[in-house]
Amino acid sequence: MYVGRALELLRKANAEVGDRVRVVRDDGLVLEGILMPRPRGGETIVIKLRNGYNVGIKIDRIVKIEVLEKAKKVERKVPPPPSRRPEYPLVKIIGTGGTIASRVDYETGAVKPAMSAGELVEEIPELLDYADIEAEQLLDILSENMMPSYWEKIAIAVHKELLRDEVSGVVVAHGTDTMAYTASAIAFAIQDMNKPVVFTGAQRSSDRPSSDAAFNLIASVITATKAPFAESVVVMHGETGDTFAAVHRGTRVRKFHSTRRDAFQTICGKPLAFVWPWVGEMKVIAEEYFPKGDWEPKLKPKFEPKVLQLRAYPGMEPDLLLLAKEKGYKGIIIEGTGMGHVPERVIPAIKELTDSGIFVGITTQCIHGTVNLNVYATGRKMLDAGAVPLGDMLTETATVKLMWALGNYEDIDKVKEIMLKPLAYEFSNRRLLNYYRLSLNA
Repeated sequence: MYVGRALELLRKANAEVGDRVRVVRDDGLVLEGILMPRPRGGETIVIKLRNGYNVGIKIDRIVKIEVLEKAKKVERKVPPPPSRRPEYPLVKIIGTGGTIASRVDYETGAVKPAMSAGELVEEIPELLDYADIEAEQLLDILSENMMPSYWEKIAIAVHKELLRDEVSGVVVAHGTDTMAYTASAIAFAIQDMNKPVVFTGAQRSSDRPSSDAAFNLIASVITATKAPFAESVVVMHGETGDTFAAVHRGTRVRKFHSTRRDAFQTICGKPLAFVWPWVGEMKVIAEEYFPKGDWEPKLKPKFEPKVLQLRAYPGMEPDLLLLAKEKGYKGIIIEGTGMGHVPERVIPAIKELTDSGIFVGITTQCIHGTVNLNVYATGRKMLDAGAVPLGDMLTETATVKLMWALGNYEDIDKVKEIMLKPLAYEFSNRRLLNYYRLSLNA
């Protein structure tokens, strides 16, 4: 919040957070908007402009602050859930945090969850064109704070909905930074999935004109109702405009860009499908997938958190691996260079770990391609030390799968067997990437 000189300036103007204000700068620039709070002290005043963007003005340059309208203290009533329509499919939306299903409180400037069915329909009425909506807020965390224990909660909640005959599919609203991890976790934690489980998020908050929240959520609901596959998937913008969304397999997707709306891409393959939300169309392009069915999915939601993820680099010290042993880690995923290599000086530490029953799996830092430890001498030495090459499995997916395998199986040989067995298309059938943009015309 405001402190020091900034607070003094606001008090003189009788301005409070949530008020609509006019700020005049020393160069004559006039800015009008909602006075926003600051997450910490500073020498700037922050206002939200009419276009939805926030701007900070240094207090040393402010000539005048004028209150145009005081904030109205209105208690928001949560709208009732929409009535069930038997002729429409039912989609359950589970909120875990992030900006995908949120609204801006202009009294405080905070972005708050808007996860009741009534709020979602009020904010995005187009959802009712495709399905009836049920919603619940399971978690409310920033995705960088996701934990393996939260994956267990999400898996249990999703599994419960998959057992309901009336539910056509489940949508999980999630922050984008670690969404690929959670999508992988659910792919392993719920075996023999019978309906689609769709993860979606927003790169830009709902108060911005360029927000992708509504677009992605509509595309996800369409996927949950129309997809012929029963897998854990990620649905996000397929390009920067508002034309189509891409449906990525949860174990094969990575966030490629920090801010672009089409931040997610399928690695070493192509998406399962594309969705055009504004016309309600879906095109499946995958040749293989797990189909929907009327069987009962199996729940194995345990995850072992003591798994370390490391990235090989020049000068890497063996002490990093030995420290993991000292701290009681049960498994390590090393993202090797090229085809999976680590500095030779690290190999004796790998052997010490594997001899003591600690799993050491190898992925590649390269975006495309696969691990192959049989080509060069270093790789063969790594194999002799007990390292397990994991093909073209993504590092994120390998880390999650190892946590899941260790959480559900005690025998290290069984863990190794599970890690080398494809369960959710986490291994690709081809090594070269088919750029999915070219598939639009397929």
